[in-house]
Amino acid sequence: MSVPLSVTVVTLNAGHQIEACLRSVAWADELLVVDSGSTDDTVAIAERCGARVVHQQWLGYGPQKRFATASARNDWVLSVDADERVSPELRLAIGAVLQSPTCAGYRFRRCNRFMGRWLRHGEGYPDWSLRLYDRNRGNWSADPVHERVEVSGLVQTIDGDLLHESADTLSAYLAKQNRYTTLQAEQLHARGRRGSVMKLVLSPPIRFLKFYVLRQGFRDGVPGLVHILIGCFNTAMKNAKLLELDRSGRAS
Repeated sequence: MSVPLSVTVVTLNAGHQIEACLRSVAWADELLVVDSGSTDDTVAIAERCGARVVHQQWLGYGPQKRFATASARNDWVLSVDADERVSPELRLAIGAVLQSPTCAGYRFRRCNRFMGRWLRHGEGYPDWSLRLYDRNRGNWSADPVHERVEVSGLVQTIDGDLLHESADTLSAYLAKQNRYTTLQAEQLHARGRRGSVMKLVLSPPIRFLKFYVLRQGFRDGVPGLVHILIGCFNTAMKNAKLLELDRSGRAS
């Protein structure tokens, strides 16, 4: 008999995504959706899929997922986003390890769909993600963006892909990346990090060489090229925004 599992999802106006997400984890003991004020049919769809819905004003990516972890009814938690799906192979792997868990957490591959193509190289894959964890020994970091699960104990890798459907359009994806780079720069600035012209200049080409050339992102065709170019631009914008914060701080 396996240990009981709660699946947590944080949402905001995810009506076009949440059903496919919840259907892929319908086998779990609990489906918990933490919604931060959706004005579409997200809540109605989630409840129809059998999820328990809890309302919580947005706290930031890390804190919101920490709240979801604390609100779960079971100690073992699988955290997914509304635009993610658990593949059949990953479901089997999760079920196997939960028969008798030996680690504090488990990580697996995340496969990203971008511009209509599943990326299999570069920084789009394998995109290792630790999402299955014992909340007594791990939880999400409090980072407002690029949050991650941190555990005290062993972490094991299991097979199967978490399928990530990226933003519906390139414009939506770019808008999200713009918000992320702003949050990243603000977080770094709050921690006392200073902007660097050298990083602004060198980080983008280094990132391109690492992921497009060495990790063969070129094998993903045009979507792979666009994906890494946006990633390099994000690196530049994060550093540029950090420099801007430095200068505005000195001017005040």
